[in-house]
Amino acid sequence: MDHISVTAIGRGSPVILIPGLASPRAVWDGVADDLARTHRVYRVQVNGFDGDDPRGNLKPGILDGVVADLHTLVARDKLTGAAVVGHSMGGLVGLMLADRHPADVGRLMIVDALPFIGTLFDPAATVATGEPRAAMMRTMMRAAKPGAAMAGPPMSITPAGQAQVAAWSARADPRVVAQALYEDLTTDLRPKLTGIRTPITMLYPWSASAVPQATAAALYGTAYASAPNATLLPVADSYHFIMLDQPARFAAALEDFLKR
Repeated sequence: MDHISVTAIGRGSPVILIPGLASPRAVWDGVADDLARTHRVYRVQVNGFDGDDPRGNLKPGILDGVVADLHTLVARDKLTGAAVVGHSMGGLVGLMLADRHPADVGRLMIVDALPFIGTLFDPAATVATGEPRAAMMRTMMRAAKPGAAMAGPPMSITPAGQAQVAAWSARADPRVVAQALYEDLTTDLRPKLTGIRTPITMLYPWSASAVPQATAAALYGTAYASAPNATLLPVADSYHFIMLDQPARFAAALEDFLKR
């Protein structure tokens, strides 16, 4: 497909795993094999995020293209009502899929993603006010050397996790990452939340060393307040990559999600 590649393992009810920005499908390695014992597991990868051919992702419309390819996958493999799990940008993509193709998504787990990431920078942000920042970040990312890891605050709470995230991001094509980041920053799904009837389980991290529990609860609680079927679950002692920082808790939350 133009925007994603997909591998599938196991038998049973379908689960679609979508990684986040500059992350390969390997982000799900900690849970995929166990899931495959009872589920048909589809591991998605955005083209260009793992040293692979970017294909259709060297032009604008990456997120729309990913959603369209996922819809094609669901139709082709008869996956209507699949459980969808998305991390970061993948969580946003999951929301987009549930909004545009409600029958495709039977339930949705979002792992640390907001319906509009611009509120991280300014609670009163809109797409219009945040676009200059998004454009600047896209320009900076495009100028990065291929193989350079994404800069910024730690995404994992452990040194091993930080090294893994850095290694993953270093393999991602900066041209694809730059455009995907821009689209992520300029996509606001808050007005769509009231119409998304899909059951949503949202995992969010907090830690005393970064974002305290009360702060995190307020941020995510406000963001998803208008989603009629959303359940928010905090994961303590974790940064953005919850599946790396708290693998046992993440696996347990995923198991509970799939039993609902």
